[in-house]
Amino acid sequence: MRLSLPAAVLAGCTVALLLQPAATAGPADPDGARRLGSAGGGSVTSLPLGPGPALAPRTTRPFELLGVGWDGPADALAGGAVRVRTRDAATGRWGDWHDLEADTEDGPDLAPHGATAPLWTGRSDGVAVEVRPGPAGPPPGLRLDLVDPGQGAPAPSARVLPRHPADGHQAPRPAIVTRAGWGADESLRDQTFEYTGPVHEVFIHHTATATDYACSDAPRVIRSIYQYHVQSSGWRDIGYNFLVDRCGTVYEGRAGGVDLPVHGAHTLGFNTDSAGVAAIGTYVGDAPPQPLLDGLAAIAGWKLGLTGHPADGRTKLTSASDASRYPKGTVVDFDAVSGHRDAFNTECPGTALYARLPALRAAAAHLQAP
Repeated sequence: MRLSLPAAVLAGCTVALLLQPAATAGPADPDGARRLGSAGGGSVTSLPLGPGPALAPRTTRPFELLGVGWDGPADALAGGAVRVRTRDAATGRWGDWHDLEADTEDGPDLAPHGATAPLWTGRSDGVAVEVRPGPAGPPPGLRLDLVDPGQGAPAPSARVLPRHPADGHQAPRPAIVTRAGWGADESLRDQTFEYTGPVHEVFIHHTATATDYACSDAPRVIRSIYQYHVQSSGWRDIGYNFLVDRCGTVYEGRAGGVDLPVHGAHTLGFNTDSAGVAAIGTYVGDAPPQPLLDGLAAIAGWKLGLTGHPADGRTKLTSASDASRYPKGTVVDFDAVSGHRDAFNTECPGTALYARLPALRAAAAHLQAP
């Protein structure tokens, strides 16, 4: 989970930016909306935010994930606050207000523009949003992005990469659901690949989305995150190298080859020579289920074993960004399997999951045993 923008600012600030209201709540496409489609029926609807006298709940196209973006730098809303509420498409009931979190620690080391962390809402068809800027004022191009994951791009018959026996100290490769398996629309991402040096570090994250999802819905969550990272945030692909659901299923993340050192966008300042693995859910107070922990250990042990690196060992990485927990150029000695919070001032991967990392390292190292 990322750090929330201060709630105190929300109560004390006198400037508000509100979703532009339509004349009535009926039209699903408000004036100024921009809609980007994808194969499999997914889409991102971008609604401009602007000044207004009152909060404006409104009807929208159906969506399942949202976030707020802007054209300025990632820290342009520092000292500000963002909150939203949504309407359940099945029941018509409006939910509680939720603070969106400043997404400054995930992503490429040189992000194209700023955005909040995405919020998984489930199937919704109405939204209200309030943005209170910080001391620098509202950033340009402020917008609300609503993501509908659709049914996914058509997949070939093979959807899981097979298990392979380990050689020497390398852990067995776990079954991995391919990008085709979770319905990735490959036309959305950058068609070239970026690679880093050998992977000697695995950073464990959580997606800070709903925890009580059905595992059959995990591909929808992943497609939504993918569309938000690419179409809303302007990244070349989904940021994580792998994702694991609460049932322990491992999913291929960023394209380029699961056994290759694909350069991800997951841990600001430390995306080089590392892989990012995200647990789908929020594990601050909720205990991570054992199948999830088993899946995380399996992919971490296998990925580190490709370079002969022990999962219970140590790794030195050099910070590439002053915005990380360590100034640019600082050499940091990490556990080979670390939490996101070890590299950035964040709650991620949640207190409950972070507490299980010592056992997770031991389990991953056990899988690497000859």
